Amino acid sequence: MMGGVVYIPVQNSEEEVMVALDHLPRDATDMIDILKAEQAPLHLWLIIAREYFKQGKLDQFRQILEEGSSPEIDEYYADVKYERIAILNALAAYYTYLGKIETKQRDKEEHFISATQYYNRASRIDAHEPYTWIGKGQLYVAKGELQTASESFRIALVEDPNCVPALLGQACVDFNIAEREEHYKKAMDSYRSSLEFYKRALQINPNCPASVRLGIGFCRYKLGQFEKARQAFQRVLQLDPDNVEALVALGVMDLQTNEAHGIKKGMEKMHGAFEIHPYCPMVLNCLANHFFFTGQHFLVEQLTETALAVSSHGLMKAHSYYNLARSYHSKGDFEKALRYYMASVKETSKPQEFVLPYYGLGQVQLKLGDFKSSLLSFEKVLEVHPENCESLKAVGYIYSQLGEIDKAVETFRKATRIDPKDSVAFTELGELLISSDAGAALDAFKTARNLIKKGGQEVPIELMNNMGVLYFEKGEFELAEQTFKEALGDGIWLSFLTGSIDRSAYYSFQYKDFSLFHQLEEDGSCIELPSSKVTTLFNYARLLEQVNDTEKASNMYRLILFKYPDYVDAYLRLTAMAKARNNIQLSIELITDALKVDDKCPNALSMLGDLELKIDDWVKAKDTFRAAKDATDGKDSYATLALGNWNYFAAIRNEKRGPKLEATHLEKAKELYTKVLMQHPSNLYAANGAAIVLAEKGHFDVSKDIFTQVQEAASGSVFVQMPDVWVNLAHVYFAQGHFALAAKMYQNCLRKFYCNTDTHVLQYLARTHYEAEQWQECKKTLLRAIHLAPSNYTLRFDAGVAMQKFSASTLQKTKRTADEVRSTVTELKNAVCIFSQLSAASIYHSHGFDEKKLETHVEYCKHLLDAAKVHCEAAEREEQQNRQRLEVARQVSLAEEARRKAEEQRKFQLEKRKQEDELKQVMQQEEHFERIKEQWKHSSNTAGKRRERSQVEDEEGGDRRRRRGEKAQNDLIAAGLEDSDAEDDLGAHSTAINRKRRAWSESDEDDEPFGDRVNPAETDEETNGIKAKGQTQRKLCCQPSDTKWV
Repeated sequence: MMGGVVYIPVQNSEEEVMVALDHLPRDATDMIDILKAEQAPLHLWLIIAREYFKQGKLDQFRQILEEGSSPEIDEYYADVKYERIAILNALAAYYTYLGKIETKQRDKEEHFISATQYYNRASRIDAHEPYTWIGKGQLYVAKGELQTASESFRIALVEDPNCVPALLGQACVDFNIAEREEHYKKAMDSYRSSLEFYKRALQINPNCPASVRLGIGFCRYKLGQFEKARQAFQRVLQLDPDNVEALVALGVMDLQTNEAHGIKKGMEKMHGAFEIHPYCPMVLNCLANHFFFTGQHFLVEQLTETALAVSSHGLMKAHSYYNLARSYHSKGDFEKALRYYMASVKETSKPQEFVLPYYGLGQVQLKLGDFKSSLLSFEKVLEVHPENCESLKAVGYIYSQLGEIDKAVETFRKATRIDPKDSVAFTELGELLISSDAGAALDAFKTARNLIKKGGQEVPIELMNNMGVLYFEKGEFELAEQTFKEALGDGIWLSFLTGSIDRSAYYSFQYKDFSLFHQLEEDGSCIELPSSKVTTLFNYARLLEQVNDTEKASNMYRLILFKYPDYVDAYLRLTAMAKARNNIQLSIELITDALKVDDKCPNALSMLGDLELKIDDWVKAKDTFRAAKDATDGKDSYATLALGNWNYFAAIRNEKRGPKLEATHLEKAKELYTKVLMQHPSNLYAANGAAIVLAEKGHFDVSKDIFTQVQEAASGSVFVQMPDVWVNLAHVYFAQGHFALAAKMYQNCLRKFYCNTDTHVLQYLARTHYEAEQWQECKKTLLRAIHLAPSNYTLRFDAGVAMQKFSASTLQKTKRTADEVRSTVTELKNAVCIFSQLSAASIYHSHGFDEKKLETHVEYCKHLLDAAKVHCEAAEREEQQNRQRLEVARQVSLAEEARRKAEEQRKFQLEKRKQEDELKQVMQQEEHFERIKEQWKHSSNTAGKRRERSQVEDEEGGDRRRRRGEKAQNDLIAAGLEDSDAEDDLGAHSTAINRKRRAWSESDEDDEPFGDRVNPAETDEETNGIKAKGQTQRKLCCQPSDTKWV
């Protein structure tokens, strides 16, 4: 082959057929006929086919190679391996390319199957050919099977470690594996491996194309080696100044500096790349990305539409659609944005290839209210980036909108664990936890507030308001007040709180009076209340109301109404305050003003119905409750509950009623309570009402269980104050005869809710004591109630009856003391006084008691008084006799006690005398022992004289001396003065000692007659009346009181 000419040898001749490569026949059949006729070498087939490919004549290229790989040719050229393999690999590479650019999945797979078949045929010719394995690796890369591709490239490297195409293929595979890797460390390892393969390829062939250095630059960039990456891209431009990829890479790096100079240089490179290749999709997309952030959306749309027109690569088109979609997204055109996000997603086979359009798609779907589709889109993002906090927060919000609160809470908790500095995540978590775990919600809000403050930002007033409400619910009113004040900041409300405005100027029971605020405006005071602070100010006023600071609370409510006259909730709270003061007329006026603002406000209508019940306007109240129910299409639980209450009150009214009508009202009330519970199972008031109806019907056990559950639930919230449920539970205990439990429940209710000052509950408690026959407790309870309500004649009458019952029961006792009878007399006199007073009061007041009945009580009490006198005299006589008997018994007891004490004193004296005698004996013994010691010393001094005595005298007195010596020794032993060391000494020198003893004996015999000697020990013993016998030893103990002689 020379220049653009190929010479085909003519068979059996030295001639050659010249084929001009620039003028190849359009019909490849002609060329095939020549090659087959002349039996041309296979490498010429490949050269001609490659030339067709370069000229874009793909059909002719394929036709020649398919003919060159036909069974006939294979058989003829069976010995030519390399060329046959090269043709098959070329065909396989061609089908690999077709499969890579094909958009239809079915056609794509067919192309890949054809490529696989050709590579397999090549492997059957020579399984060790490196280029076949390289081709297979490229096929697997096109199919996305990177691990299998890596195996193919590594097999090729085993066959030829210096095979540059295999090195580059493996480098490409490792780079793409790193791109897909989720774990950072593994991704970095793959980037390093890819870099090493690129460097090996460059070392083996330093003259590699510039694109090899592109791979090195991309690896350096991914590894964070930005300066080396820049050097690699610059080297590419040195070798190939028109390399668009290098220009774009350097331009992106300059733009990422976020500095004016860098951005300018980056855009210059982008423009340079655009001038070199105006239709390069990558350049167009990069320019569109830049202009998106500069807000030039018309350029974004032009560039991306051009990129879409010239691009056939799926991932590149995905980027173009994404740029177009987010441009429309930022302009608020959500329909077009949705369409283009969807188009971008369809261009990729899996989220790992390009995940950003899934995030944008999820945002648009969320904005359009398609929560389920949005959830799927964000979950795709989390598959690729499981720790993306923005996606997690979006998923948590979607769960909350779908009602899956537990999942939402868990998602936000995960977001806070991943990014503990995300204040938004903590805020959203706190809002979700408010209804289920107020303590955890408050902790989340505190964390969010601290993070915002650390960031130097202003804490949103909504966050502070929520914290204040939670403190309020927990009953921590001081912290709630501090939080509300911090949220509100400076304003006119501080003047009311600090008292800088004269109290008399603003305090008024007329909650409709706004003259103060007009006066302040006339005086030049600034009365501003931003709309963002209205809710917080209302909550603060609610707090002041809760702590009974009604003056300040009313001023806050009136301030709100002065600036925002349509704020109905302020009217409702002022109405509630007036109602608490029992000012029903003012309450009705205020609620009427609220209804002028919103005549269908269910809360205002319900409150008006309650007020109408207070003034016994039952018909109006019923109509008002129905209007409240209709205003919410039956969805307002309070209106339904109020209608249930109306039916219950109608059933138990005091006037005459038929049992049938009563049952009808009770059944209707039960039906309405049940309806509320079906809509809101946690509604405590509906449950309380249902339990009341059951109790009225006699189902005490069921009603008691319900009351208990309501009581437990109500105890956990400062907003829910339900003393009625305590009273109702006590009523059930009373009806069942459990008077002790009923009394305990009434007492707890009084202490917890009424500070022991509610006369109705006191009356219930008194009745319980009465039924339990605890007359004195009953009387004491009624006297407490009378003290609180002196004008209540019913309490006085009940107290008189209690005294009467106590007196009668005492007099009926078989055994009673005089004190009890006297107390009975006192109680009867008090009862007579009470009944007499009530009888006298009936002349001036109508208290509802029958005068004859009062007279009967008076007469009965007087009769009991007469009987009590007789009982009192008998009791006093019996008491006197008992006192006399007790006095006699006391005297006998005193005499017995005196005798016992005298005997104890005598025994004590005897014991004391005995101890003194024993002490005296011990002292005498000690004196005796001292005398024996002195004698022993004296005997030692006269030993020399005894040695001069004669032998005869010694023999005659031997027996006596031995006896005398033994007796002296026994005396020493008895006195405890023997010396064990001296005894040992005696054993060693017996002769000398014997001589000394004889000498002592002779001296003693000379000094006193034998018969006149007296043992001092025996003398002492006989003196004390005790005589020792034989050789018995006497032992002296340490303590005188313990001295004992044996």
